[in-house]
Amino acid sequence: MPGRIRQYFRDRKDDVEDYAGGSGVIFKFVLVVLVIYLLVATVLGMYWSSEPDTFSVREHTRSVANSMQREPVTGFATTTTMIRIAETLLDKPGGYITNDIFPPGLWLDNMPNWEYGVLVQLRDLSRAMRKDISRSQSQSAEDPDLIIAEPQFHFDSNSWAIPSTEAEYRRGIEALKRYLNRLSAPEQANAQFFARADNLGNWLADLETRLGSLSRTLGESVGKASVSDAVANVDQDNPLDEETGAIDVKTPWTKVDDVFYEARGSAWALLHIFRAIEVDFRKVLQDKNATASVKQIIIELEGTQEPMWSPIILNGSGFGVLANHSLTMAAYLSRANAAISDMRDLLSRG
Repeated sequence: MPGRIRQYFRDRKDDVEDYAGGSGVIFKFVLVVLVIYLLVATVLGMYWSSEPDTFSVREHTRSVANSMQREPVTGFATTTTMIRIAETLLDKPGGYITNDIFPPGLWLDNMPNWEYGVLVQLRDLSRAMRKDISRSQSQSAEDPDLIIAEPQFHFDSNSWAIPSTEAEYRRGIEALKRYLNRLSAPEQANAQFFARADNLGNWLADLETRLGSLSRTLGESVGKASVSDAVANVDQDNPLDEETGAIDVKTPWTKVDDVFYEARGSAWALLHIFRAIEVDFRKVLQDKNATASVKQIIIELEGTQEPMWSPIILNGSGFGVLANHSLTMAAYLSRANAAISDMRDLLSRG
């Protein structure tokens, strides 16, 4: 009897050791899989964070016109550029990342901010197309496809499913393609694109506020006094009194790269939009002597797309030892905004 008891415990000991050994193998396997997954996700994240290259608007317009066997009528360049920008947003490496809920997209923050900057410009232009550019006057009917496209691009940028952001933006792209097909129809075209100075000026007015806000936020990377506080602290009864200091407004260091990449995405989209405007609004720009202003805007926007040689966005002081990428970006956008202001002034003249 004692021998059977000893044998029983020996068997149980062997079972425990076998189980422990099996659990160890499973644990090691899971660990190896996890490490491989993290490595692959890290490499993919680096690849997905690469920004799309710029493209030639003229060459792309010619290519699309040839594939459709259509003549590139007025408005063709702007519409094809809008479609290309929207497709790039969805089809670049990693696809649309903003609404990702799994790594590596979940870990990335620079590319989602870049996407948002592009999306803002796409939304503003689609609204201008629907509201002004496709209509001859205030009492004209809106284009049926632009009625669809504009709200589709304003859909929630973070929706993962039911419906997904990508699916809604695809509907907007398809609506733009239908508009383009009707605009360039060799028979009776029933879509319009009015390349007038007032239509362009209305969009530029909205753009000025966008770039002004971005320039201000980029400048706040080093801290700047609040204008509203400075005005509030002035003694209106005694103008000789010394003004009291205003509180500095500074972008948190964790948000500096977010603001930078949003501005970089906006500038990427605007660069191509202005190249398209240079084509479609050529006659108006020549009549108003505004061609030089457009070229100046394009030059400044090209400067914002120079390759990034630093792995991080440096945030040195304005005249410090280290560079400040935000201030460099702000300088380009401010000069572009000044050229836009000059352009609006020229377009508004008779």
